[in-house]
Amino acid sequence: MRGDQLARQWQLIQRLARSKSGFHLDDLAQDLQCVRRTVYRDLDALMYAGFPVVSEKRDGRTYYRFLETFRLGDVPFTPDEILALAFGEDLLRALEGTVFHDSIRSALAKIRAGLGPELSAYLARLGESFRVLPGPHKNYARSRETIQLLNDAVVSRRTVRMKYRTGRTGAVATRDLDPYRVWYRSGGLYVVGFDHKSSEIRTFAVDRIQAIAATDENFRVKRDFDFDRYIGSSFGVIAEPAIPVHIRFDARWASWVEERTWHASQTLEHTDNGALELRMEVGGTAELRTWILSFGSGAEVIEPATLRDEVIADLEASLDRYRPDGVAAAKGRKPRRGVPLGP
Repeated sequence: MRGDQLARQWQLIQRLARSKSGFHLDDLAQDLQCVRRTVYRDLDALMYAGFPVVSEKRDGRTYYRFLETFRLGDVPFTPDEILALAFGEDLLRALEGTVFHDSIRSALAKIRAGLGPELSAYLARLGESFRVLPGPHKNYARSRETIQLLNDAVVSRRTVRMKYRTGRTGAVATRDLDPYRVWYRSGGLYVVGFDHKSSEIRTFAVDRIQAIAATDENFRVKRDFDFDRYIGSSFGVIAEPAIPVHIRFDARWASWVEERTWHASQTLEHTDNGALELRMEVGGTAELRTWILSFGSGAEVIEPATLRDEVIADLEASLDRYRPDGVAAAKGRKPRRGVPLGP
């Protein structure tokens, strides 16, 4: 069954379930923005699915409703809220195996248990028409206990001691952390907090935590810490001071870039040749550079000059990899290494 039919029938279910007096066919056709014949077919489909649709005549007009004994289940949610929760299960598939994903699945199981058989079956059919497929993401099945401990430590304001593998060097060190917030971004889970080793607010990738335990020490979140402000200037995960950035995308990428929000500070402007110019103030140039390079020749950094030079160096190093051996060495250049996220 097509998605538009299911969506329309879903609206029809809600209208019939919320009305004791029922609806006339013309009113339903107007509300659903379709013809009377379509409403007839939808009513037949609902009756075939087991919904108790009844009709009665009043003043020469036929009205349709559900039997008064019919309810949309015994749960304190509207149908829209139930569907949104089911949709959220797909959204959290990237965190499968963690407490976040398991908890919403448990909640949905309880909700489905309180639904009537007709609505439960229909929701299953409706859910098949709305799917969310996660993009590239990490596997957190092995980090379940780490995530649970971090969540508890954030709520109880408890300092944790962890063995952490640094992304840049791969070195493993023990450090104490006051975890302020667990944060999901770009397919990864991160914990933001006060790092005792550096005496700074830092961001750590959860999957790089090799061992973790709660200490007996409690902490207070620093008064001047504001999570939204902390991440506000970041293009990705790395928190750095914001700088003005100006990038030109050629016509091939203009629509694709324009249709998305990349940062809260962005402004967009079309040029006469169909290109699109993006301006924003962001930090985290390592992540920004990787993003720019993903567009290949379709993106050009206008400013800042330092970022432009870094992108040029990366492109030249990439080109050297496809040239005969020795060319890069002869030019005295070494391929730049990407900067992994996290300290």
